[in-house]
Formats: sequence, C-alpha cells, structure tokens
Amino acid sequence: MSIRIALLGYGNLSRGVEAAIQQNPDIELVAVFTRRDPKSVSVRTNTPVVSVDELESWKDKVDVLVLGGGSATDLPKQTPECVKLFNVVDSFDTHANIPTHFANVDKAAKESGHVGIISVGWDPGMFSLIRMISNAVLPEGKDYTFWGRGVSQGHSDAIRRVEGVKDARQYTVPIEDSVAKVRSGADPELTTRQKHLRECYVVAEEGADKVKIEEAIKTMPNYFSDYDTTVTFISEEELKANHSGLPHGGFVLRSGVTGLNKENKHIIEYNLKLDSNPEFTGSVLVAYARAAYKLSKEGVSGCKTVFDIAPAYLSALSGDELRAHLL
Repeated sequence: MSIRIALLGYGNLSRGVEAAIQQNPDIELVAVFTRRDPKSVSVRTNTPVVSVDELESWKDKVDVLVLGGGSATDLPKQTPECVKLFNVVDSFDTHANIPTHFANVDKAAKESGHVGIISVGWDPGMFSLIRMISNAVLPEGKDYTFWGRGVSQGHSDAIRRVEGVKDARQYTVPIEDSVAKVRSGADPELTTRQKHLRECYVVAEEGADKVKIEEAIKTMPNYFSDYDTTVTFISEEELKANHSGLPHGGFVLRSGVTGLNKENKHIIEYNLKLDSNPEFTGSVLVAYARAAYKLSKEGVSGCKTVFDIAPAYLSALSGDELRAHLL
C-alpha cells in the first residue's frame, strides 16, 4: 500500500515535491489543495486539484499533508491548523522563530493525535543535522555555515510580500575572504554581516515607490536587516531572462581539536551544490513525509524536527537492506 501524500499550495516547492514523488514508488500523490480556483491550477501529474475549503473532508484519504507555503505568513498559521486534521510536514525556515512555531504545532498535534514535522529541508534540515553531529563529535570547536551563491526561496517570498513588489529574486552570497579564513583553520570570529551578502533583484509594480520598497527590504528583521543588502530594480523581462532558475547550495564547517593537549586540529565540511533548490528541498520533504507516516503508525504524536527522527525512518529500505548495503 502506498503512502498517500497531498500538497497544500502549488508553487515551486510543491512542484518539487510532486517531481520527487515520482522517484519514490512507495508514495503516491492523491490531491493538491489550493486557495485559488481549482480550475485555474494546472498540475503536471494526473492529480485532482481541490479547494482548500474541502480539507476536512479529506482527512481519512490522506496519510501526510506536505505544506508548500512560505514561512513569512503562511506556515505559522497553516501548520498548526492543518495538523489538527492530518500528519503534516513543513519547511518553516525562519530560524529565529522555530521555537515558537514548534510549540504551536506541538500543542495542536498532541491534541489531535497527529505527527507534525517542521523545518524540513537542507537548512534548516540536513545542515542542522550536520551541525548537531559535528558538535557531538568535536565538542571543543566552532561552527560556520555559509549559504549560496544561490536563490533563497524564503527570502524571495518575503520580498514579494512587500507592498509595491510584483516579483523578486534574492541571492545569498558567501563572502569569500571569510570562507577562506575558516578553511585555513584560523577560527575567525565572524558577525552575520561578515559572512554573507544579500543581492535582491526586484520588479516593482507600475507607479510604486521604489525608495519605500528598498527601505522596507533592507530593514526587514530576520531577513535583511543584519546583512549588507543591495536592491536592484529590473524589468519583468530581465528577471525572466536572467533570474528564472533556482540554484542554491552551501556548506557547513566545524573546526575543532582533540588530544590531551588539544594538539590535533580537525575540520568537518559538508557541501551541497543544487541545480534546483525547490526540487532538492521537495525531495527532503518526501523523505520526512515517509517518516511522519511511519511514526504515526507507531502511535507517535506531537511536533518533531530532524533532530528527533532516526535516519532509518526516512528510507524506503528495510533495516536488513540498510545494514547490508549502506552501513
């Protein structure tokens, strides 16, 4: 029997999940829920598109609901509400607000008896796991995380929520000098501003106040206020021609020491290079949707993060297969 997955929303991330499901024969996509007119949404697979108003009538037809909304305004409301009806997985990525989001989802999930896995993706997500494992292995050391150069879906979405913005892309760019110092073992103390630049390419609505838009972007807390940020206004045609792709990536490093006299130095580095941020993130979401299903079958409830879930729950392989081929 296949694990029945449904999507809430049909943007770039949900299309990434849709594509990933095709590579996982134990999982099937059974519905796409939308706030738009379902007739106006054209999906790439033979999947019914259903109004979000009908969510409750599907609660016995869906094993896991994957939420494709943005972290700025969608997920803080949608995840706690949807976990009352379904096991859910989201990609909430506003790091500073994860504890609050966890508490809200945990309360609703325990009351409903469902599993809610939040902040799934590559950061937060896979990078979070590497940071945790690296800290456990090298307890004396320093962590460094760099993202990019690539398009941040969450930050781009946040810009598009600014009044007067028609469309936008935001690139996160590591500062190369800082990266080189870390890799050399120098263990520099780096501020947020010293690690990354943020480049914003914005299409403004006709007649919009560009000065006001730029100020709103550069002062946005949790997204841009702590960074050197550039805002470049371009045409819609230029955005489509030069910024239509969604590449991303980054790397996590931990520099640490071992030995009775701390004489030996070690650097752990984990690197991702992604042609498609939403397709890769969608693939991670599918793996954790499988985990949510397995946990639910065991009677587990409440909110979980990647720290709480054993790796074997992500895989379609049995324990015997994992031990024989991957251990």
